Amino acid sequence: MRRLRLALAQINPTVGDLEGNAERMLALIGQAVAEGADLIAFPELAVTGYPPEDLLFKRQFLHDARVQLERVAAAAKGIVAVIGTPDAVDGKLYNAAAVACDGKLAAIYHKIFLPNYGVFDEARYFEPGRECPVLTVNGVRVGVNVCEDIWRDVGPATVQRVAGAEVIVNINGSPYHRGRGRERQEMLSQRARDHGAFIAYVNMVGGQDELVFDGQSLVVGPEGELVARAPQFQEALLIADVDAERARPMTLTGFEERLSAIGEPSHYALADTASDHRAALEPTVSDELDPLAEVYAALVTGTRDYVRKSGFAGAVIGLSGGIDSALTTAIAVDALGADAVTAFFMPSQYTAGQSLDDATKLASGLGVRMDVIAIEGLLAAYVGELAPLFEGREPDVTEENLQARIRGNLLMAASNKFGWIVLTTGNKSEMATGYATLYGDMAGGFAVIKDVPKTLVFELARHRNESAGREVIPASIIERPPTAELRPDQLDEDSLPPYATLDPVLEAYVEQDRSREEMLAAGMAPDVVDQTMRLVDRSEYKRRQAPPGVKITRRNFGRDRRLPIVNRYRP
Repeated sequence: MRRLRLALAQINPTVGDLEGNAERMLALIGQAVAEGADLIAFPELAVTGYPPEDLLFKRQFLHDARVQLERVAAAAKGIVAVIGTPDAVDGKLYNAAAVACDGKLAAIYHKIFLPNYGVFDEARYFEPGRECPVLTVNGVRVGVNVCEDIWRDVGPATVQRVAGAEVIVNINGSPYHRGRGRERQEMLSQRARDHGAFIAYVNMVGGQDELVFDGQSLVVGPEGELVARAPQFQEALLIADVDAERARPMTLTGFEERLSAIGEPSHYALADTASDHRAALEPTVSDELDPLAEVYAALVTGTRDYVRKSGFAGAVIGLSGGIDSALTTAIAVDALGADAVTAFFMPSQYTAGQSLDDATKLASGLGVRMDVIAIEGLLAAYVGELAPLFEGREPDVTEENLQARIRGNLLMAASNKFGWIVLTTGNKSEMATGYATLYGDMAGGFAVIKDVPKTLVFELARHRNESAGREVIPASIIERPPTAELRPDQLDEDSLPPYATLDPVLEAYVEQDRSREEMLAAGMAPDVVDQTMRLVDRSEYKRRQAPPGVKITRRNFGRDRRLPIVNRYRP
């Protein structure tokens, strides 16, 4: 048996915290050595945090990152370390996997396939590499590559396997969306079967702006079998033994030209770090979360890291007694703790007594302080001052929006005074259709459920109650028809199609770019399709001014979807 002990360091780096990221890696190198690991792998761009975006244009930033890379490399004694880092060479910048051994840098891989779709724009920063290194570690040949490289059926891993690699180590910064973990595992199993090799896939965890990373690092065997898996949304050091003798020979007759176009193999013999006395490890295979638990964990993780990494003392939320603010508050409490969350209930003359009762019950159940600040007097003052200007005009949406904007002002005042971030409560269905008020309920620093369709909001609220075994979110909130309470007897359905009808159209139009004809052919109602398309198209200017929020769908409003604000195209 030629056994290789792998340590996959599933960490939560912070963009720009170069020294802090390095400290975390140094601690895990020590832990991996104590566990008898031969090789430890860190995620993509772990030194800088991911994605560093235009920080990569700053020469000082790249210099400081290099200092920390060399600091981590110096600690790689008795172990091989694969470290995600930017690498500047002769005026070009590469997304790299640096390999350290015996306290120094021994080899470096430059990512070859640079994604430039969805949330990714790596072609803006990086040049593609050409060299495909194969390392010999304790007699086992190991190929190293980065993220997108493993998604190609014939790619750098293929070049390395043909050159003798028995284990492929792939380092990643792979963002989460619903079902992404299952997609990755199926792809990696297929790659392992096709190549007859072990694949070790390490991913980061944590939130960065609107992105959240779910971890779920994996080791899969030559038959596509799952060997080990780290938990979702938690830091972990996944240790796994692989028997290189199980790798199957691979030939790719007819693919030679494709392989040469990808890159050229190179070989590096690294120091022998094996411990002969090591007993085989029992592999760890963490359970996957169910689909709703997975989404909820992503929202909690993204909210926690955005608030904490940004340095806010806590959060304040406008609690209305409705489902959106209830779910947002529950997520905030799970992310930050009840002591760090404050709620404002801000009734007007249109606020029902049930709303106060429900908000009070929710806040009490979550242990959150709730302050009641009536806005009737403020609204009357606004209306009175505007009366000469508005003389002869009937009340309309203007007066409705004034209520939302007064509430936004109060929340922002608390933010300024106490250092709290305002968490907005709008969902994806509202963001899509423009059913939200600029400088009102859209005012804030982070939009927790911005990428959560309204129908999913209800599912997540029920999930939160089921997971707690009690009514964290009162059933009366979940069962009540949605209303903004800005005029008498108002319901969302006065302005929008029913959410059960609206959300599938939004998914088709926003996330899948379906045409009107395609949606009608799928059985969607023409009047709903036409109204939805009109609302989405005319609301881009609002969305561009909305705060960021956690991405949980395949295509969010933000990095994923970039449309011109001034745009007369109407299909």
